[in-house]
Amino acid sequence: MAALSLLGLVAVLFFPLCLLVALSFLARPRSVKIPIKGRHVFITGGSSGIGLALACRAASEGARVSILARNIEKLEEARNSIRLSTGVDVSIHSVDVRDFEAVSRAIDEADPIDILICNQGVFLPQELDSQEMKEVSFMIDVNLVGTFHLIKAALPRMKTRPDHRPASIALMSSQAGQVGIYGYAAYSASKFGLRGLAEALQQEVIADDIHVSLIFPPDTKTPGFEEENKRRPELTKILASSSGAVGAEEVAEKALNGIKCGTFIVPCNFDGIMLSIATAGLSPQSSYLMAFVEVILTGFMRLVGLCFQWTWYRAIEKWQAQKNRSR
Repeated sequence: MAALSLLGLVAVLFFPLCLLVALSFLARPRSVKIPIKGRHVFITGGSSGIGLALACRAASEGARVSILARNIEKLEEARNSIRLSTGVDVSIHSVDVRDFEAVSRAIDEADPIDILICNQGVFLPQELDSQEMKEVSFMIDVNLVGTFHLIKAALPRMKTRPDHRPASIALMSSQAGQVGIYGYAAYSASKFGLRGLAEALQQEVIADDIHVSLIFPPDTKTPGFEEENKRRPELTKILASSSGAVGAEEVAEKALNGIKCGTFIVPCNFDGIMLSIATAGLSPQSSYLMAFVEVILTGFMRLVGLCFQWTWYRAIEKWQAQKNRSR
């Protein structure tokens, strides 16, 4: 009996060790360090919010920074803010990412890009049956098609960059790009689309030592979020009430750290880590330790996810019943 118990203990300890060894071989792409200092970081949506916080942080770490946004006045204000906080001057580009020719001209005017951060985004929450198609198109064009424009324009020169050190393309998604929420149909579609782009793109550019990062921030305290929150459907507010908002600086710190490590999925809080494990699927994973956590916890996280779905659908049923009674 003692021998069997000892054998069982050895088996329990041996399995995780074998799994870790296997995952250290399987994890791809390989872990890498992407230097920031002295390199060109190009950030879209850089005039406010997360983009501005990213620009400040990258500049303070010694990067040459360019920011792109539509509004030239906000860009000037952002440049002055970055100069005051870091002592570093940045380049600005006033461009609408929906215009591929304008995006191409701006990127051609800039130095070769080492780290491209596609951070632009718009969010107009509303139930799909009430939302005008021009708003749906606007979100998809800015959030998804605009990202295609930026990558398509930047890639040729990124592939022929002179220093040959590892480079990065980072896409700013959202936790609404991991799970759909009532009132977010168009927005989630635009952010879910970034995942397919990122996963396929990573395979296409890994031979050029370009590493893709997909960042999943939660609700973030930015000027845009305050305005967007005003038009959230009432049921959306109920479902999202359990999740608080974080600061733009916190998201920028987590995002830039993930980019520098070449991490594919970059969560920004504890909820984001759980969502990332639950939705790992066939996404690239460079950390064999994180791969181990995903393998061990995926089944449990599916159960947790089903519990969340149950509470959401219960809330929807109660809200709909109350709405029907008030008619």
